[in-house]
Amino acid sequence: MAERQVVSHLLPLDSQPAEAIEALLDSAFGADRHGRTAYRIRDGMPWLPALSFAVVEDGRGLIGSLQSWPVALTDAAGGQMPLIMVGPVAVEPAHQKGGHGRAMMDAVVAAARHMGTEPLMMIGDPEYYGRFWGFSAEATAGWDAPGPFERHRLLALSVDGRPVGGQGMLTPRIAVAA
Repeated sequence: MAERQVVSHLLPLDSQPAEAIEALLDSAFGADRHGRTAYRIRDGMPWLPALSFAVVEDGRGLIGSLQSWPVALTDAAGGQMPLIMVGPVAVEPAHQKGGHGRAMMDAVVAAARHMGTEPLMMIGDPEYYGRFWGFSAEATAGWDAPGPFERHRLLALSVDGRPVGGQGMLTPRIAVAA
């Protein structure tokens, strides 16, 4: 008897129901995840559809999601340097270590480079995100966050070669009237 091969697909995250995304995030990170520092940084911001991805498995539905958010490094005078916060990268616990998170990260970095977006930033493992995509804490020494964080896990990636740096607090991005 032949074993049925399970196929997974990388899709835009906005193709998935909001309830399924929230259930996946609860499964991967716990229902208490909303108090984390990353949630404070992006508070009130909608995620960016062009830079957010899903992994859907035939017969099972949503098994992975990656959201990206408009945030900023806000200096003491209130000026903002736009950034895009990547994360959370969530994969159903039973499907972790299958390359799904890496596929979503490949997609977001490639899309950001293609679009020429603002620098990407995240709170994550520097060895992993540095090795595969070039994220680094080198440019984030002057950054602060609205809650507890480990400085070496505050990472940035320039998608167009321009230097990333600056000093200030990571905050939601505000719209500025022209």
